[in-house]
Amino acid sequence: MNQKHNVTVPELGITFSTGTYASLANGAVNVCVGETNVFVSACIAQTTKPGQDWFPLTVDYREKYAAAGRFPGGYFKREGRPSEKEILTSRLCDRPCRPLFPEGLLNEVQVIGQLLSADQLNESDIPMVNGASAALAISDIPWNGPIGCVRVGLIDGKFVANPTIEQMYSSSLDLIYVGTKKDMLMIEGSADQLPEEEFIKALEFGHTAIQPIIAAIEELVKVAGKPKSVFPLVGATPEARAIIERVVPTERLIGAIFGKEKAARSAAVKALKEEAKAALTAELGADKFTDVDLNVVFEDLQYKAYRKNVLEKGVRADGRGQKDIRQLTASVGVLPRVHGSATFQRGDTQNIALTTLGPTKEAQEMDGLTGGATSKSFILHYNFPPFSVGETGRFGAPGRREVGHGALAERSLVPVLPPEDAFPYSIRVVSEIMASNGSTSMASICGGCLSLMDAGVPIIAPVAGISCGLMTQNAADGSIEKWVTITDILGEEDHFGDMDFKLAGTTKGITGFQLDLKINGLPFEIARTAIFQARDARIEILKVMLAALPAPRADLSKYAPRIQTIQIDPEKIGLLIGPGGKTIRRITETTGAQIDIAEDDSGKVFIYSNNADAMNRAVQEIDALCGGGGGAAIEVGKLYHGRVTGIKEFGCFVECTPGKEGLCHISELADFRVRRTEDVVKMGEMLWVKCIGIDEKTGKVRLSRKAAMKEMEAQKQQQAPAAPAAPVASAPATPPPAAPAQP
Repeated sequence: MNQKHNVTVPELGITFSTGTYASLANGAVNVCVGETNVFVSACIAQTTKPGQDWFPLTVDYREKYAAAGRFPGGYFKREGRPSEKEILTSRLCDRPCRPLFPEGLLNEVQVIGQLLSADQLNESDIPMVNGASAALAISDIPWNGPIGCVRVGLIDGKFVANPTIEQMYSSSLDLIYVGTKKDMLMIEGSADQLPEEEFIKALEFGHTAIQPIIAAIEELVKVAGKPKSVFPLVGATPEARAIIERVVPTERLIGAIFGKEKAARSAAVKALKEEAKAALTAELGADKFTDVDLNVVFEDLQYKAYRKNVLEKGVRADGRGQKDIRQLTASVGVLPRVHGSATFQRGDTQNIALTTLGPTKEAQEMDGLTGGATSKSFILHYNFPPFSVGETGRFGAPGRREVGHGALAERSLVPVLPPEDAFPYSIRVVSEIMASNGSTSMASICGGCLSLMDAGVPIIAPVAGISCGLMTQNAADGSIEKWVTITDILGEEDHFGDMDFKLAGTTKGITGFQLDLKINGLPFEIARTAIFQARDARIEILKVMLAALPAPRADLSKYAPRIQTIQIDPEKIGLLIGPGGKTIRRITETTGAQIDIAEDDSGKVFIYSNNADAMNRAVQEIDALCGGGGGAAIEVGKLYHGRVTGIKEFGCFVECTPGKEGLCHISELADFRVRRTEDVVKMGEMLWVKCIGIDEKTGKVRLSRKAAMKEMEAQKQQQAPAAPAAPVASAPATPPPAAPAQP
């Protein structure tokens, strides 16, 4: 999709194009990798809304089914609400772009990405981030870019830049690295217990790999870039700032926010804010200032206060030192009936995690257009209700933040899950955040891991997560002059600090990570310090978790489905399924067990049930059907407890053994005249019949309910109640029912 201006990155097979399409947008770029094509536009509003004191950046990525030559599923043939993949890609692009906008720019900026072509080989998330970087860079929107994005894999011991979807199946690392020419800006991904030193090497490899991308975007700016526009930067008036800083000096604000509980800190800051507002009203008049003045100055004052005490005294708001972790508590088995449950609390942050085990058919289907996995058998859902922060607000479907936090916790636990052939269950973990004051996603990892262990999931190793923050002081030239990394950040330290670096892993290495910054880049020296600081904290958290539950439980919950795996001849899979699924559905309905067949056509059959009798009956049914040459042959003179599979005017068909059925004529249903078949039997009903003949030429089986009832009644009269004297095929776990009374 070449346009007027085209720039390529030969090392990575990336092409940037602009100048032909979407000429009215502030910036618009096509990014091609192979035959995967992503179009990205960037626009800015010319005015701001009255009273606005926040920066409204929106990043939206959408996948069009036409890109993969497909129709949307469902009744309405139009793309609907964004998928989880689209939400995560939007967040992935938003986070590194946001800190590079000028402070005080409050005009709405909208970045839209659309997948126009998908080759099923190259993912679209990396092109989306690079496309947003290029679109913002060539536009007239003020932005301190460009940035570059690359995916790093670790395949056969070697780092690979932008591996294909197929190559990623062999990779023990999935690192998305975003940076500027000089520093790291954002990372996220997962790893297979990667040691910290190797992780740092991967970051260095990623930083080198993005440099040709940044160079190509800079070249595109030279040939197609627009001069940057000047927009008014919103801030407090000098008069309002002077009054607020006089009434609430930094030392007074430090006294309000340090050494107190969260609720007390909030109340103290609110009181100071009201005092400042009263002073503004008295000195300027109510019509000479706005809430924007008050909010902007108070944000700035708190920003300075939080870092001043930490940088100069090494003391944080709640009295902790630089590397101290808040008080930890953990417990398991906190709820009855659920398959696994746990609570984890770190300071004020608290979650309850619930684990549910199910058959493989409960796996989450994925409708990705760019290729890759079509389903996943492990799901982690994260919920963040408004009461967790003591507020009222929207409560319902998950928002972008909840989807993102759940994905981070999910990918951090996946590397330690047992292989599906060893533990063939679908697993769902739900993290319910009960209280929040920083790093609830990391609490979800800790609680989720404990709930998996409580459910008896044989994980490879326990996983814990922790977040590191950063406080910096800049020199006159804007470079970082002084810095301190802090462990286990509070919500306020996240908001007023410079970094939120989330790291999860085992004692052996890292399994999940995510870095967000509020500054223009993170030097590698600071990143290295935070990585090893997080490792030390992670080990301390694991000690508390293992004190609550040292290892996964040996047995599953009595409420969890048991599983038995049997092997059948792959050529008999169709026989087990039956026409339109009739046979496997009949076994499932009559036994009460859930039956799943392995999708790889290996002949593995998974049987799930909480009831041992149901499990055994299902195994017997499958063995009778697939163990020999199909279901056991029906024999003349035998009684069978079969299922009605068809009702006709002339009688009903009864399946006596798996896949083998016969006709019970209407005249053989009862020892009285039957007008309609439905008067005696119903579809799917189990009833006793006797084989009274088999046609030698056609093999058709003749059955009689009347004869079966007569024989069973005779046996009752001659001996004590017991199983029928005649041989019985597929005998049920309960004695045969007595013959019904005649109408």
